[in-house]
Amino acid sequence: MIYTVTLNPAIDHTVRMESIRYGAVNRAQEGWIVPGGKGINVSILLCRIGMESTALGFCAGVTGELLEQLMIREGCPTELIKIPGMTRINTKLQAEGETDINTPGPPVPEDAVERLMRRLEALNADDCLVLAGSVPPGLPQDIYRQMIQRVSGQAVPTVVDTEGEALLSALVYRPFLIKPNGDELGAIFKRELQSQEEIVGCARSLQQFGARHVLVSLGADGALLIPERGEPLYCPVPPGRAVGTVGAGDSMVAGFLYGWRKTGSLREALRLSVCCGSATAFSPWLADRESIFQLAASFYPDI
Repeated sequence: MIYTVTLNPAIDHTVRMESIRYGAVNRAQEGWIVPGGKGINVSILLCRIGMESTALGFCAGVTGELLEQLMIREGCPTELIKIPGMTRINTKLQAEGETDINTPGPPVPEDAVERLMRRLEALNADDCLVLAGSVPPGLPQDIYRQMIQRVSGQAVPTVVDTEGEALLSALVYRPFLIKPNGDELGAIFKRELQSQEEIVGCARSLQQFGARHVLVSLGADGALLIPERGEPLYCPVPPGRAVGTVGAGDSMVAGFLYGWRKTGSLREALRLSVCCGSATAFSPWLADRESIFQLAASFYPDI
């Protein structure tokens, strides 16, 4: 089973319009709500492509109840611990580009954190743990390091998809995979990365800190996988029209894990990772199984 942890989940309210007039009444062409949060997205995408996944984390108030209902609608199992407050609502504006308005989540009580930690201790080496997304107010930036420490005795493969100190602190426990994007990787080293050679160099530095495999998403420029051993692997994106980018990176994580578990090949995992991310970018929200595998079959007929 692949378990994901989303410490700061959300309801994502997407609004689409041709343009925005600030200080005036705007009429949207359409709008919809979906579950939000990086780990949540990974679990949903995995369930869509046929791999079991359970979403762990926290939910709060009536918006937390709505989050659980939306996950049930997706057919994705959840084990969300209820906490005081309200699960946050983020707004995604699609008008002459994308604008995200992300709000802070509710504080997480210590006893709720400990309940989650105890749940993680029940995982074993046949499972996989994905730790993804921002750290909510009041929790330490090394919370992911603490979580990996809790499962280190069970030899649970871990994936970390976050940024900054939350990512760096987790590397000491040698996560199986980390997935920064190009900007996040550059921010860690306080430089703008201009070439694949610079990206690979920074990724290798993170491997020296403890990361095993480093998957770097590069948007329209594809993705680079810097494996624990061997030469870097590059994969371009398939042709298509981008509709939105929300969830594309999370879809890449899901696709990589699916490909790795199905084939044991890093190259095939990278290919399916890029196809999942691209299919989501070509969709209004997370891609469905049919669109992913149609794209994979046309771009990589040998998959």
